[in-house]
Amino acid sequence: MLRTVNRSAALTVFVSLLLALPAHASLNKSITIDAGESSDGESTVNGKISVGAGATVTGDVTSVNGSIRIEEGATVADAETVNGGLRVADKVRSQSLSTVNGSIQVASDVTVDGSVSAVNGRITIGGGSKVANDLGNVNGEIELEGSEVGGDVSTVSGDIELADGAVIMGDLIVEKPSGWNSSNRMPRVVIGPGSRVEGVIRLEREVKLYISESAEVGGVEGEMTMDDAVRFSGKRP
Repeated sequence: MLRTVNRSAALTVFVSLLLALPAHASLNKSITIDAGESSDGESTVNGKISVGAGATVTGDVTSVNGSIRIEEGATVADAETVNGGLRVADKVRSQSLSTVNGSIQVASDVTVDGSVSAVNGRITIGGGSKVANDLGNVNGEIELEGSEVGGDVSTVSGDIELADGAVIMGDLIVEKPSGWNSSNRMPRVVIGPGSRVEGVIRLEREVKLYISESAEVGGVEGEMTMDDAVRFSGKRP
């Protein structure tokens, strides 16, 4: 299960990325992999990375302080950044997507063979896209729009919304805040029409829970029960 990342884990990601940078990595330069081009991977410290439409990258694309953009139909291994967002266009295939401080925007019909993770950032997964394993963050909204996650979806202080028949094959988890992340804000969880949580909604803290009358969930456990959920019949509560 993907348990959302704490501050020590974020530091580990940062150090790991630095150690993983090859000797030829760019330090203060943005990198572009042109449309249709092949590459064995690219890394930069202070720069953004753009992967053109239909490009094939057999290795990782990594940046410490910069965004990563992957255009339509491209294939990459892992895409990782520390301080920057990831924007993934339609029909991309990737092993995993991760950032510490930044949003992750995934368009339609994207395949992620591993996990999607952020610490402080919003995650949006578009229609027809599939994430094979877990997806989660600590702070920031999570929106699944007609997409599927094969593992668990988890957050600490973020809102979660399933729309347009989105599916979570594992559990939906809202973790109890602790230490540096002890936010008193009550997250909002919305399971929209036609959406499904095959596992359970596991709540380690109280949330504002809304479940559509046409949605399916495997139950609600922890600090709340199914009786605490607000049922609704429209598109949104």
